[in-house]
Amino acid sequence: MITVGTRRVLDAKGADAVAAAAETEATRNGYRVVIAVVDAWGHVLQLRRTESAQPASGQVALDKARTAAIFVRPSREIEEQVSGGRLGALALHGAAALTGGIPLTVDGEVIGAIGTSGETPDQDESVSLAGAQAPFSVTDVPALTRTVAQAAAEAAAAVATERAVWPVVAVVDAGGELMYLWRPDSAQVASVQVAADKARTAALYRRPSKDFEDQAAHGRPSALHLARAVPLQGGMPIVHGGHVVGAVGVSGASSAAEDQELSMLAAETASVAPREGGGKAATYFPAESVGARFATGGLLYDTPGYKIDAGRRTAPGEVEYHEHVADVMHVVSGTATVVTGGQMIAPYTVSPGEMRAAVLEGGTRHELGVGDVLVVPPGVPHHFAAVSDPFLYLVAKVQD
Repeated sequence: MITVGTRRVLDAKGADAVAAAAETEATRNGYRVVIAVVDAWGHVLQLRRTESAQPASGQVALDKARTAAIFVRPSREIEEQVSGGRLGALALHGAAALTGGIPLTVDGEVIGAIGTSGETPDQDESVSLAGAQAPFSVTDVPALTRTVAQAAAEAAAAVATERAVWPVVAVVDAGGELMYLWRPDSAQVASVQVAADKARTAALYRRPSKDFEDQAAHGRPSALHLARAVPLQGGMPIVHGGHVVGAVGVSGASSAAEDQELSMLAAETASVAPREGGGKAATYFPAESVGARFATGGLLYDTPGYKIDAGRRTAPGEVEYHEHVADVMHVVSGTATVVTGGQMIAPYTVSPGEMRAAVLEGGTRHELGVGDVLVVPPGVPHHFAAVSDPFLYLVAKVQD
């Protein structure tokens, strides 16, 4: 399914508004502090220092803000856990158990955080609260979903399996955090971290990780010093409408070049180019990604008006009835006996306009084979009475 979600991000003006409100509160009270504003992953957006603030407060403010962002709660709550005797909270990765970090929320969604350091814990927190309570602007951007991340990984996995190579495929979100991992039984252990590192590099730097390997190998070894970058090919950004929504990393194929090839295939599977002239963009599914979806069965594409399902059956199913949806089936592999029409016995509702039953009396039998097409209009019961193992069919589900 090449359909992404959306998320809100704190834009430049919004981050400035938060920081300015916090700075005003600090100045009004004569506090000497550093104020940090971060995004949802804890990456810095704004950093302000009032007059005479201690130098060490810069990193502490950032730590507090990051804690509030990634744990989606005030950093005070983690400090209170530690003070209350839960010392294990000190081991939480990325957490600073220090009061003064406050999440920035819009309709319950944490889109970032603000942290303040330099005065007492309560005073620091009061400055952050002033910033968090200020009106701030946000922007809606595309966001990678787990379904798209899985489709990208499975596209590379399908080709790798066909070639009998066993790399690890890691897919991360726009902030470089892991969303999906494909790890075959024969993959080398080291490839897990390396694949994630390559993907993170491509996501955070908004470019293929190969760019950094090329720099390091051709006269710029200082590329090795770039923060959180791993200069190894095999990491590719996933792009939707001009926005990098995540990245895929591949490690452990037969060569570095094959890692790169598989990562490109996976990224292309999940990427959609910008729309031209405001019109709708066409969506392309490479054969590899379609094959990967058929391997498990499931939605290939999802829109409000229609859906495309890569159907996979290994046994007969229940009787189905869709009041407002037509099924257009095209057989890809195998055979099946489908009965349409007739009378559903003891039907039950599973959702509005959708019913199921165990038995269908009467109706018309259809013997389906490769290449056949069957159209089931809305309001017609239908039942897979017998199927081969497996039976693969592409289904367009059209809303009337």
